[in-house]
Amino acid sequence: MVNTTQFIALDEHTRVLIEEKFQYKREFAKAKGKELFGVFDEVLTADEELALKYIFAYMPLNDLADYDGTLFLEHVRKTLNIQSVVSWGAHVPSSIFLHFVLPYRVNNENIEDIRELLFEEIYPRVKEMSMEEAILETNHWCHEKANYIGNDRRTVSPLTLIRTALGRCGEQSTLAVAALRSIGIPARQVYTPLWAHSDSNHAWVEAWADGKWHFLGACEPEPRLNQGWFQKPAKRAMLIHTRINAEYNGPEEVTLAEPWYSELNLTSFYADTKKLKVQITDCEGKPTNAKVEFQLFNFGALGTILTKETDELGTASVTLGLGDIYISAVGSTGWGFAKCSVKETDEITIALTTEIPSDTAVEFKMIPPPDMPDDVTIKVTTKEKELHAERVKQGAAIRANYEATFLQEKDAEEVARECMLPTARVWKVLKNARGNSQEIAAFLREYSTEYGEWSLRLLEVLNDKDMTDTFRPTLADHLQSAMKVKESIQQELDDEMFADYILCPRVEFEMITAFRTYFIEKLGANNIQSFLANPISLVETLDNEIEVIRDMTYYRGAATPEGSFKLKKADPLSRDILFVAVARSVGIPARLEPSDKRPQFFSDGAWQNAQFSDQITGGETLEQTGTVLWENDDAAEEASNYFKSLTIARFTKGVYQTLFYKFDDSNQQQMALPQGHYRITTSTRLPDGTALLCLRYFEVKAGEDITVPLTLPKHVADVPVIAQANLDCQVESMEGQNELATNFTGVNGTTFAWIEPDREPSKHLLREFREMKEEWESLDVSINCFVSEEKWDTVHSLSSTGDFPNNLTFFKDKATYDALLAISQNLQSSTEVEREFPVVYVLDEKQRIRHMTEGYKLGISKEVVDVYKQISQLQND
Repeated sequence: MVNTTQFIALDEHTRVLIEEKFQYKREFAKAKGKELFGVFDEVLTADEELALKYIFAYMPLNDLADYDGTLFLEHVRKTLNIQSVVSWGAHVPSSIFLHFVLPYRVNNENIEDIRELLFEEIYPRVKEMSMEEAILETNHWCHEKANYIGNDRRTVSPLTLIRTALGRCGEQSTLAVAALRSIGIPARQVYTPLWAHSDSNHAWVEAWADGKWHFLGACEPEPRLNQGWFQKPAKRAMLIHTRINAEYNGPEEVTLAEPWYSELNLTSFYADTKKLKVQITDCEGKPTNAKVEFQLFNFGALGTILTKETDELGTASVTLGLGDIYISAVGSTGWGFAKCSVKETDEITIALTTEIPSDTAVEFKMIPPPDMPDDVTIKVTTKEKELHAERVKQGAAIRANYEATFLQEKDAEEVARECMLPTARVWKVLKNARGNSQEIAAFLREYSTEYGEWSLRLLEVLNDKDMTDTFRPTLADHLQSAMKVKESIQQELDDEMFADYILCPRVEFEMITAFRTYFIEKLGANNIQSFLANPISLVETLDNEIEVIRDMTYYRGAATPEGSFKLKKADPLSRDILFVAVARSVGIPARLEPSDKRPQFFSDGAWQNAQFSDQITGGETLEQTGTVLWENDDAAEEASNYFKSLTIARFTKGVYQTLFYKFDDSNQQQMALPQGHYRITTSTRLPDGTALLCLRYFEVKAGEDITVPLTLPKHVADVPVIAQANLDCQVESMEGQNELATNFTGVNGTTFAWIEPDREPSKHLLREFREMKEEWESLDVSINCFVSEEKWDTVHSLSSTGDFPNNLTFFKDKATYDALLAISQNLQSSTEVEREFPVVYVLDEKQRIRHMTEGYKLGISKEVVDVYKQISQLQND
């Protein structure tokens, strides 16, 4: 072994710490000792050995479960080789290299051997560039590969995103970080876990060049670094962070310093901040230890953005943005809750109690940090803008050419005909598969002859995203094994129950692998018969064989069932996923209970809880329930919008855990809930981002009814006349005709919106228009969406979908936004200010501007509809 290191120069303390943690992991993962650590029997350089030990020392639990050492050795060797090739490799400090170049993982994506593949595609484009230029060019490459779409929270791998060409911001930033690291440029994924002023969150990228960190929007290239549409909303963030699988002693504030990972607080780089100190006391006023959750209102609930343990003095401190924060604390002496304004508060004390609130309600506001002006300091010349716009257009064309290779509807018709399957259903799965559509079509062709419609049904019970990264061997394992089981199932199950709870391999948001044949072989016939006769024996077997580990990984439930079974260790959610996967494999219907994710199996005509020793509830056939009778006010229709204006949380172990419900017609009047204490949160979000909340507490008793008011916080909105719009200007229609804007107004008003169809903020607005199609069409107003000529190519594909409101029309505007400037000429805002898209003006029937909004925000469509309702109410009063 070579005794010198080229890229990794560490002090003795750090080397000793890595060695200690490595030896701990080696003993910890001894069930997979050969698969994981056999690579150390190979001849390694000093750099390779140290890098490999570092990776294993801080490796999360799910990676120990799911991958073998060969993958990590290949990753290390390729990374070290790349660092020796790139011109900037020798200039990256060891600590920066270890934390932000060497890591193979970005988020909770499936890990694949991609570093050299990405290097070979990107490096020829950037090898003659500076680091900053290379970062910008790499983002252009990312833009050629992927655009934004909202989807579920499972993060696909970079290769899957490239195959699919569409992904959410967390997936785009995972690709961009992987791409930058593949050419030796330090990079990290940056998150605001929840916005304070709007629903949702956002992820972007920071890249290191010549001693400084710079931010960029992943797959959203800009002319310069430190530019992006999210820069302005980030000024209103309460917390912005990044996570690394390591202990960290760099210059950034460390919010969480766990043994196996750290969370770095980057908020002060983007927003005005302040340190808040939380003091926890017992009922006698003495300091006590507790777990403290910092929460924001988002998607109808109080969601946790950070969890900290108090120190020996009972305090927990964190640097946050200057808005309101809700704090939940639980310790050995009780629990407590409080809301405070970070801007106005230096320290807050929360006294723990053992009393559970019931039959009471609390109303308050959650005020986000103020909307700050965009202090643009980076000036981009007109020529730079023009060249950049052309590059973006070229990138979109490259991606569109690739997307044109996906199977189309006519191809689906042919597949359906060959397989004798319904065309519409086949087209739906092939359309969702996108770049994986050939693989899905091949699966249907291969297996529909023997299994008929069940081959298609398997695809339909999966999530849409599963179509993009699930392949024939995996699908075949589940189809063939499940159909064998179907013949021997002893319970009376209809086809829907069989499809959803036996055939379906998807349990939560884990990666789908071919686990059924493996489990059937490993368990053996005798054990399987025992489990079928008494499913509780499967619970007991897993309880005895699988050790539950709670603190080794941030991402819960990320391990595959097979991986957890091999390692004999799992976090609680991964263990529950393992139970469901094994149960389905042997023919026991199983699931995670939809509202709170308890593992359950179906037996004797009812769902029963799978009771593990680390769980409180379980064992009985069905929890005893009571009935909640909702007492609706006039806003009941709005209140029924779960995860927007209302959520229900159950009090468990001192904290309120938000439950997952579909609040539809079946339970809008009444709902059966397990006995216990609850909190229902109803809310109204104001245009400035402030949320009005009502927290109502109640107790459900077994076999009893309870009436609970279901009301939204009231807000009397003022809809003043801001200015008279100028509609005496020409606008260009999709057909290329120029006419006066006055020809395209609605009876009750007109909404003018300027959008960038290829960018996330505008895509959210377009999605909201689709979702509220019926409501918009009932208003008798017009929606006029303007797109600049440089992005006009996207409009025809948008309008061809046919799912927008019938009263929405697209118009072309100049690159200089002449129509925008003309229509808004009576506003007092400066025309020199850079616009943040989407820009939306709400006009009444007299063409007066009554409301306006600009920039990223979820809920704009509902906000505008509410304005029209308020105008109508004022006219009727």
